[in-house]
Parts: sequence; structure tokens; C-alpha cells
Amino acid sequence: QVQLVESGGKLVQAGGSLRLSCAASGFTFSSYAMGWFRQAPGKERELVAVITGLGANTYYADSAKGRFTISRDNAKKMVYLQMNSLKPEDTAVYYCAAHWGRNYYYADSYDYWGQGTQVTVSS
Repeated sequence: QVQLVESGGKLVQAGGSLRLSCAASGFTFSSYAMGWFRQAPGKERELVAVITGLGANTYYADSAKGRFTISRDNAKKMVYLQMNSLKPEDTAVYYCAAHWGRNYYYADSYDYWGQGTQVTVSS
């Protein structure tokens, strides 16, 4: 049974930092690109960052560049999102997702999703 379980979301002040974690099970983790997405109320789900299966390549949305870092530990089947210099506009539910293949820029192409973790940034 495939599971992706996010953790680490909470209320934080603007300028603060958070590290989100996602624990994966039930599939060949290192064969999948892993993405972090977010969805704010009334907005569409958007890609934040992606890391390829062996961790060789990463991609960041413009909103995340320079502030967020995605990483993974294939031995532990974990993926992380380190978020620094948080802004109120980063407030959203953050989801991790797994994609087999190379079309990892698009949410519709992801195979597995977690339930999400709430990040709230107060001003």
C-alpha cells in the first residue's frame, strides 16, 4: 500500500523557518521524482519544488528560489522541504507527491499524493 505522509507544518511568524518532511512507503522510492506542491485557499495547487529520483537534479518555482531547499534521503525514504525567510503568501497546505517519469512539472502527472500539512505564516 502506497503512503506519503507529510509532517512539520505549523504556524510561524514571517521571516521564520520550517522544515517539512514526507515519509514514503509502498513503492520504489528512488525510482520516483518527488515534488512539493502547495494550495492556498481559493487558489490552484502549484508546484513548489521537485527533486529527481537519485537527487541529481532539482527544480524550484520562482517563488521558492533562494528561500526553499528540497532534499531526499533514499535510504530512509524521506523527502524534505527546508523553508526559510517565510512570507505570509507562503501560507498554504503543502503536499508531497511522487512521479514516475520525467514529466514532473505538472500536478496531473503525479502518481501518488500525501494528505498535506498546513503551513501558516503570520505577518
